Amino acid sequence: ALRALTNLAASNHAANPKETLHRPADHESSNSFLRKHFPSAHLAQHLDSLESAHHMGNYVIDRETGVKKFEPMSIYVRLGMHLLYYGTEQSKMLHLKEARKLLEEESIKIGREYDTPQSKAHIEPFITSFELWDSLSQLKEPDPAKYDTFNHFFAREIREDARPVQHAHDSEVVCSPADCRLTAFPSVDLATKYWIKGQGFTLDKLLGSDDVARRFDGGSMIIARLAPQDYHRWHSPINGTVVAINEIPGSYYTVNPQAINEATTLDVFCENRRSAMVLKREETGSPVAMVAVGAMLVGSIKYNPGAEAGAQVRRGQCLGAFRYGGSTVIVIYPRGEVALDEDLVKNSMEHSCETLMRVGWSTGRS
Repeated sequence: ALRALTNLAASNHAANPKETLHRPADHESSNSFLRKHFPSAHLAQHLDSLESAHHMGNYVIDRETGVKKFEPMSIYVRLGMHLLYYGTEQSKMLHLKEARKLLEEESIKIGREYDTPQSKAHIEPFITSFELWDSLSQLKEPDPAKYDTFNHFFAREIREDARPVQHAHDSEVVCSPADCRLTAFPSVDLATKYWIKGQGFTLDKLLGSDDVARRFDGGSMIIARLAPQDYHRWHSPINGTVVAINEIPGSYYTVNPQAINEATTLDVFCENRRSAMVLKREETGSPVAMVAVGAMLVGSIKYNPGAEAGAQVRRGQCLGAFRYGGSTVIVIYPRGEVALDEDLVKNSMEHSCETLMRVGWSTGRS
C-alpha cells in the first residue's frame, strides 16, 4: 500500500500531474456526497471535527486572522497516513526492518525522480493545487519555467525583504525558524503531554547526546512543521554562533500530527533521519538547539554553504533547505531562557492546534 501511494506521487510524469499526491482534498471534495445533499456550514464543521478526532486531518489557526480552519491535504495522504499510523498493529508493522527499508527506498526514489528534468511537469499543477501563484512574486526567481526540476522549485529561495524579522531591533525577541504550522510549549514535559504522544520520546534521543540534552532539561520547545506547500527552507531564530552539528541517521516516517499525536505509535521525531545543530546565543551565551527532521518522501536535509561549526549567524538568516515532502524544525531553549508568546502556547495547549506562521515572526522573548 505504501509503495502504491508513493508511486502515485512521482512514478509517471506523463500522466496528468494534477492526479497525484499534490492534489489537496478540500471541504467539498473530501466529503462530496454529504456536502452536496446537506450543504450547511454546521455539517462541514462537524465533518472536519470528526476527521480531526479520528486522525484523518488537521486544524490550524491563522495567526494573522485568528481563524481556525481545516488543513487541505491530498485524500491519498490522509488515508495513507491513517492506515499506516493509527493503531497498535500499524505501530508494530512500522517497527519492522522491511517497513523501514521500504520508506527509505521510496524516499530516495522520489527524491531522484524530482531531480530529473521530466519532473518540471509537476511544478505548475503543484502551484495551482496549493494556490501559490500570488506568492511567486516573493521569490528570487518568480518564473516557474526557469526552474530545472521539481526539487529546484520545491527548495525555492525567497527575497530577503519578503520575510522581515519582527522587532528586528529588539535582540530579546526570538523568531519562527520557518513558514510553518507551529506549536509552542513552555517545557518539554508539556510538549509530550499535549502533542508528542509517540512512544519513547526523550531529549537525549532527539539530540543524539546525553550531555547536550542535559543542558536543555526543563527547557521550552518550538515545533515548526513544514507542509509540502510551504517555503521549504529554515532560518535561525536567534543571533549566535554555530557550536556543533550532529548528523543522526534514521527512518523516513511522516511528521504530520496524525502520527505525532497518536499514542500507540512510535515516536517519529526520535526515529527519523535528522540533523541537530547547537548554537550559542549572542546576547546571553546560552545554548539553543535546532533539529531539522526529515520525513516520509524527504530524501535530503541540506545546509547552506557556510552553515558549519564556528559560523556566525543572524536572526532570520537562512541556514538550510529540505527537498520534496513535509518536514519539521524543532527549536529548544534552556529553562528560563525564553518566555514563549502567549497566543502560540494557548493554541497549542488549550486548542491542541498548530498556528500558521512565517519566518521571522515572533515566538517569544528573553
